[in-house]
Amino acid sequence: MAIIKIYTTPTCVFCKTAKEYFKSKGLTYTEYDVSTDTDKQKEMIDKTGQFSIPVIDIDGKIIIGFNKSKIDEYLFS
Repeated sequence: MAIIKIYTTPTCVFCKTAKEYFKSKGLTYTEYDVSTDTDKQKEMIDKTGQFSIPVIDIDGKIIIGFNKSKIDEYLFS
């Protein structure tokens, strides 16, 4: 099973959409709230070079934003 990490903030609509999508597929993920966790915020910026959310890390493959087709490609192909 893939290791899924998602970097979020509490008010991010696309973050909520991504988490709902993972739940609908029965996938587990680890969520990091970068509005309060500065270490994870730095980790996210180091991975992407930017401060856009959500950042989804699927087995080391990075997706910025909620991109369902890219998520499906990384998870199901």
